[in-house]
Amino acid sequence: MPALSALPFLKPPQLRSPRSPPGGQRRHTLPASEFRCLGPGDAASVFEIEREAFISVSGDCPLHLDEIRHFLNLCPELSLGWFEEGRLVAFIIGSLWDQERLSQAALTLHKPQGSAVHIHVLAVHRTVRQQGKGSILMWRYLQHLRCLPCARRALLMCQPFLVPFYQKCGFQALGPCQVTVGDLAFVEMQHAVRGHAFMRRNSGC
Repeated sequence: MPALSALPFLKPPQLRSPRSPPGGQRRHTLPASEFRCLGPGDAASVFEIEREAFISVSGDCPLHLDEIRHFLNLCPELSLGWFEEGRLVAFIIGSLWDQERLSQAALTLHKPQGSAVHIHVLAVHRTVRQQGKGSILMWRYLQHLRCLPCARRALLMCQPFLVPFYQKCGFQALGPCQVTVGDLAFVEMQHAVRGHAFMRRNSGC
C-alpha cells in the first residue's frame, strides 16, 4: 500500500443525499455510499465477507468471528467500513501494536500504548471486486489514521502475491514476516503515517 504517502491530503468529497422528490416530500433513503468506523454490531457482516474472501484462497480467515468482535469492542476507531445503500461491501480492521516488527502475539492483541497500527484484514465483497474498491478503501483508511494522534505508521503482513497491490497503495516491504499461519509465509510491509502535522492542522481532524 505505498505511493499514497506522496499524495497531498484531500478531504473526501461530500456525499450528497438523493434529491427530494417533486412536492418537497423527502423520502427516507439510505446514503448511496458511506464510510464509517465499525462496531460490534457489524461483526457478522464483516465475518461473512472475510470468510468468503479468504477460505477459498488460504483455507482460513485472518480473524474469526469472536476475534472480530474483540477488536471492534476494543478499538473500533481503527476499523473502517464502506457501505453502499446500507450494505457493507468492504472493510478494514486494525489494532495498535507496540513493537518495531509484528510477532505471533500481534494476531490477537491490542496494545493501547502502541503507535503502530496493525492492519489485520482488508476484504471486499465478492459482488463488487475488480472495481478498485480495495485500493480506494485503503487510501481512505490511511487518511483516517492521519487524524488519530496515536498512529505513527501502519503495518501489515501479506502473502507474496499481494505485495504489488500494497506497494501501489504506498506500502514498503520490510522483508519476511516472523509470523506464520500453518504452512503460509508472509511479507511484512509498512506505511508511514507520522510527519503529517500540516495535514492534520488543515484537514478538520
